[in-house]
Amino acid sequence: MIRFGLRLALAGGREALLRFVVIAAAVALGTGLLVSTIAGLRAVDAQVGRGSWLRGEQAPGAQAADPVVWAGREDTFAGTWIWRVDVGLKGPNPPAVPGIPRLPDPGQYYVSRPLHDLIATIPADQLAARFPGHEAGIIDADALTSPDSLVAVIGRTPGEAGGIPRAHELTSVSTAPLKIPTAALDLVLSVVAGGLLFPLLVFVGTATRLSAARREQRFAAMRLIGATPRQVTQLAAVEAGAAAVLGTIVGFALFPLLRVAMAAVPFTTERFFPDDLSPGLGMGVLIALGVPLAAVAAAALAMRRVRISPLGVARQVTPKPPRAWRLIPVVAGLAELAYFIGHRPETSNGQTAAFLPGFLVTMVGLVLAGPWLTMAGARLLARRARRLPALVAARRLADNPQAAFRAISGVMLALFVVSVATGVITTMNDERGVRYSDLAAVTLVQYTGDNNLPQDAPARLRGVEGVTLALVLHDNPDNGPDMPSNIIACTDLARIPQYGRCAPGAEYAAIWGNLVGFDRIRSGAGAGTVWPTVPVTADQAAALPSDTIVVVLDGTGAALERARTALELAFPDYEVPPATDLERGTNSRTQMQLFQRLADVIMLFSLPIAGCSLAVSVAGGIADRKRPFSLLRLTGVPLRALRRVVALESVVPLLAVALLAGATGFGAAQLFLRAQMGYNLTAPSLSFYALVALGLAVSLAIIAATLPLLERVTGPETARNE
Repeated sequence: MIRFGLRLALAGGREALLRFVVIAAAVALGTGLLVSTIAGLRAVDAQVGRGSWLRGEQAPGAQAADPVVWAGREDTFAGTWIWRVDVGLKGPNPPAVPGIPRLPDPGQYYVSRPLHDLIATIPADQLAARFPGHEAGIIDADALTSPDSLVAVIGRTPGEAGGIPRAHELTSVSTAPLKIPTAALDLVLSVVAGGLLFPLLVFVGTATRLSAARREQRFAAMRLIGATPRQVTQLAAVEAGAAAVLGTIVGFALFPLLRVAMAAVPFTTERFFPDDLSPGLGMGVLIALGVPLAAVAAAALAMRRVRISPLGVARQVTPKPPRAWRLIPVVAGLAELAYFIGHRPETSNGQTAAFLPGFLVTMVGLVLAGPWLTMAGARLLARRARRLPALVAARRLADNPQAAFRAISGVMLALFVVSVATGVITTMNDERGVRYSDLAAVTLVQYTGDNNLPQDAPARLRGVEGVTLALVLHDNPDNGPDMPSNIIACTDLARIPQYGRCAPGAEYAAIWGNLVGFDRIRSGAGAGTVWPTVPVTADQAAALPSDTIVVVLDGTGAALERARTALELAFPDYEVPPATDLERGTNSRTQMQLFQRLADVIMLFSLPIAGCSLAVSVAGGIADRKRPFSLLRLTGVPLRALRRVVALESVVPLLAVALLAGATGFGAAQLFLRAQMGYNLTAPSLSFYALVALGLAVSLAIIAATLPLLERVTGPETARNE
């Protein structure tokens, strides 16, 4: 039976061979991306686990060593964050840490290979001077989160390390992986599974149904000549299983290429180590066995009508039309999200439990509502139709809207997920995003823990090349709402007129610590800004607390790094590293940019994949209806009219579900934003609509590529031979 099934699949003519190739290709693509998705999730876990020791947590139950004072903090260079650990040894046997043979003594430091390369090529006054002593060695890559990680472990005296904020003593260093927040993990899994994997599963399922009607007729004929239901099922399973096995092998063969591409993209703001991008032995075996078995099960399920009766295929009836009750789950999901407006749970776990079910119910509801929407679109098309193609297409869609919707269900869920993600991210960026002036790029701000900085502190910076002004800002005694936090002498402000000016006759003005402002309400507009007057004298200003040093630069990157290094040497016990507002803003926007990138990837991948599902469905429908189309051509229906029929059968449900998915996604995003943050949805940028239009255009182009098949399969010879 296996040999006969393989012969039917491979030697059953061009149609059988094409079906075999399409199924194999669909399974290969699905397997490759499924393996890549699992490998990516495992790589995130590996990346987090590699750097867990840098947090300096006590390892429970570990063998105690001599105490060490541990102070971890951040630094930055050229827009890239550096993680540095200052350690002060209190005995000859310090605790062990990954990547280095021993924690360094005072005057020594270990650095990662990328940081070593920077130190070797960058002038010392811009980077190397921040690390006292000499390099003792390179930190092994196995102890780093990424091939690009900038890490330094610096030896200090216990007193020096103990003066750094958040310093603490350890007798052992934990290397246990950090726990990923449940809410973040749920979001990532939901986006990946719903937005990328579902269209792939639809594609594979559609491919296994290629030419389903003709296959059913062939197997029904076998039943009539004596084949048992079990034998027919075995033949279908062999055909689908052989294609799935080949596709699975090809998918695993594609994975190394996909892994190279994934390793080059900083999905988590850091690149992955290629070796971390692996599905693992257990998951790899599960995928290798599960994908072919799933294809076999789908093929067996598709033969259920033939198993009932060999004549069941011929006596087909129009299925019952879908009812409007299918809209209830969508309404229920949106209502669940709306309920929590004003009733938001206080804890993160409670919020996840509140909002995630609403999104999932809405997604399931969209799948259930899709056939009804397709039928409604078909009836609308029929009422407005004035020509044969529209009437035939509307009749075809109305007869079996479930089959028409099946191939585009992946598009619906992909657009829903992307619409939700884009709506939430766009709104959060608009509400929380900091508006920066170009001037902020050349202002370096150092916030210290001192309340009374020495007045001569700026003198240490005046000799730094590229520094145009350095001054200490005192706290504003008028700390009313929306009042700038600091004050500046008008004589100093006059030296930097690009940041504004004082009112006539004023000696001191209220100004923000970065000289610009922090959002669209409280931001300085530059030279035209007149800052509020503060009624204090020079003596009164000198007596006010101060914890902010502002350095105005000439705009060059070298000057920025020289000034940063000078500030760190002047204040070696800093907690927050000296940085420009643009650098601080980049760090706060990282997560939103990550999810926006993920949403864009889902859109760019899922819409073409859904287009491929449509193409396979269209091609299969054409092949199944060769004889009716051929007879229509013999009666005088032009070929272009038949092409319009096929195009309308695909375009109408595609555009209908795209509209519903987008509207529902933005509606769900609005309800979530109101309930969780009290925001109103901000309209996405034009780039979102351009990406959606591009994805739909690619899908339509793929569909159009199948239309030439009509001319080849609907000639007069088809009507004679069928």
